[in-house]
Amino acid sequence: MKVVLFCGGLGTRMRDYSESIPKPMVTIGYRPILWHVMKYYAHYGHKDFILCLGYKADTIKSYFLNYNEWISNDFSLSNGANIQLFNRDIQDWKITFVDTGLTANIGQRFKAIEEYLDGEEYFLANYSDGLTDLHLPTYIDRFHKQNKIGSFLCVRPSQSFHLVDLDETGQVRKIQDVKQRDIWINGGYFMFKKDIFKFINYGEELVCEPFQRLIEIGQLSAYKYTGFFGVMDTFKEKQHLDDMYARGERHWEVWRDQRVEQLVG
Repeated sequence: MKVVLFCGGLGTRMRDYSESIPKPMVTIGYRPILWHVMKYYAHYGHKDFILCLGYKADTIKSYFLNYNEWISNDFSLSNGANIQLFNRDIQDWKITFVDTGLTANIGQRFKAIEEYLDGEEYFLANYSDGLTDLHLPTYIDRFHKQNKIGSFLCVRPSQSFHLVDLDETGQVRKIQDVKQRDIWINGGYFMFKKDIFKFINYGEELVCEPFQRLIEIGQLSAYKYTGFFGVMDTFKEKQHLDDMYARGERHWEVWRDQRVEQLVG
């Protein structure tokens, strides 16, 4: 199944970190968050990627054209120059790079890659800025059973803030931490039927008008997930993921669990 990755936005809330690279190329550990997302899908057998490029597209292209396997793989070095890799990351990946516009929104980027999904009845999509340990086959199986046009991962807010309940005079009736409320947000892990493109008009944002049309005809579902989900939308959130990586709490690295099982076995 093909995986569409939206990685062309300006990432304005990450500008304090770097203006020289696009947000999907901001690193967690040794690799960009885009790589972590792709590695997640590849672990479950989905290795045909379509990258929707925009801001700093050349940076993303150059990264994969000059990919260094040894950074994240074991190897032996002999004679000071000969490298023998024991395993590889991306040699069996197919990556299609598509320039979808510098200022395009997600809906426009989506429409721009429609032709690259010819023959695909179903496909996956992602914002490329969130990490999870979700068991993807379970999510996919549920999508097929529900037989909807679209579905997305639904998670609890990770940010810490308080919700204020006011009356019409401005008197406060209640202040409550967001985590105490039954609030769910879009996690950016999508699955669609090809029919989704019939519901997107020019200039529309994906989760606004198109999703509303799906809701009106009962063709949009959400998958509630209470396991690990971490987003990198701000520098503070990047620091949090970096700290988790340094402590070895890499819950999203589902491929490492498989490797450990193989070594133990």
